[in-house]
Amino acid sequence: HGAGAAAAGGTGTGAGAGTGTGGTAAGSDSGSGPASDPAATAEARRAARIAGAELAAMGIRQDYAPVADVNVNPANPVIGVRSFGSDPQAVAALVAAQVRGYQGAGVAATAKHFPGHGDTETDSHVGLPVMRHSRAQWEELDEPPFRAAVEAGVDAVMTAHIVFPALDPSGDPATLSRPIVTGILRERLGFRGVVVTDALDMAGVRQKYGDDRVPVLALKAGCDQLLNPPDLGLAHRSVLAAVEAGELTQARIEESVLRILELKSRRGLFDAAHTAAGRTDALVGIPAHLAAADEIAAGTTTLLANPVKLLPLDPAAAPRVLVTGADPASPSGTTGPPTAVLARELAALGCRATAVPPARAVAAAPGNAAVLVCTYNVPEGDDPQRTLVTELLATGVPVVVVAIRNPYDPARLPACAAELATYTWTDVEMRAAARVVTGAVRPTGRLPVPVPGRYPLGHGLSYD
Repeated sequence: HGAGAAAAGGTGTGAGAGTGTGGTAAGSDSGSGPASDPAATAEARRAARIAGAELAAMGIRQDYAPVADVNVNPANPVIGVRSFGSDPQAVAALVAAQVRGYQGAGVAATAKHFPGHGDTETDSHVGLPVMRHSRAQWEELDEPPFRAAVEAGVDAVMTAHIVFPALDPSGDPATLSRPIVTGILRERLGFRGVVVTDALDMAGVRQKYGDDRVPVLALKAGCDQLLNPPDLGLAHRSVLAAVEAGELTQARIEESVLRILELKSRRGLFDAAHTAAGRTDALVGIPAHLAAADEIAAGTTTLLANPVKLLPLDPAAAPRVLVTGADPASPSGTTGPPTAVLARELAALGCRATAVPPARAVAAAPGNAAVLVCTYNVPEGDDPQRTLVTELLATGVPVVVVAIRNPYDPARLPACAAELATYTWTDVEMRAAARVVTGAVRPTGRLPVPVPGRYPLGHGLSYD
């Protein structure tokens, strides 16, 4: 850490300090709205400022957010709703807003995954993706959010474990590419801050070189921090050996040390290395932050279809509502399951709501005013989620699809009485969905990506 320098603890939260810590869990970054909407950028900045304030109060001074990738590929298995969307200018505006929000709260922001991971079909955690954009396409689609982050003064940028032949034909992943890290990020974009690798235990960076070479090559490329090498001792010995052999100079190492120390200085770690007593209770998960998270989540929840005006349900009539479908585990493992949370929140608003597993849903459907089906990344073709929706429609009970992650699900399902996109399945998003379904709030979210064959970019309905 340098002589006497405090560590800058880092995390990857997105716009929320997270559950499991008692912190405020925010909704997804998707659905925020177009770049031309000042309210969207203001909300993005507010979400990041709340997350930053809570992280700082817990002693975490660097966040591996925001995601600056432009999601233009529905088949992307790893970015999806982690991105702000498919419009590079909208993504750029929202990324810059979040950089200012995090750093205004005293936490270093980290724009990721440079030079852009938005149009890949391989998850770099398990393989080595290849980005097929031309240089011109990169400049039009992928560069703007990173340029905006740099211009906003972002403290750090995280690299991607992707091959990008138009930017470097060597076949090296960007993390190990001097033409990309130094030539483009530092020289073209003028970035002077800290470059951190994506995790070095991911498959994408380990396929071409061994674990002894990857840390050395990352530093030679221009990276400053080596995130999570699979064998820390081996990484350390390899870097020392490279310095002793002259492959890496001491001056090159000192460049990175200086950048890291400058980041810590900007974030006040030399003045206050530890969080103040009582600061956590005063800021983390406080009512004002929780209320703001509810407002932000409700604002991003998107009503995609409502052809028969089923929604909003009238809670004053105490309608019977069945909730079923996908129940993915929460990232923290401390919230959910989403169907139970959605049913609980509907009940709190006046509905007679019950959650049942998919195996019992068809038999339980008759007699309900509606069945809400939570869907999660429905694939093309046959799938149990498609079968469930089809069988529920056959009961004659109105079906409402609630896409709790990627908004592409409705295009892969039969048309239903109503369709919603929540972009994530945290408790705060399920609460927002319940409020939209019952009309407690009017839906205002807009699609951040087009849904092929169904909805254009920016689509979103409200109630008359």
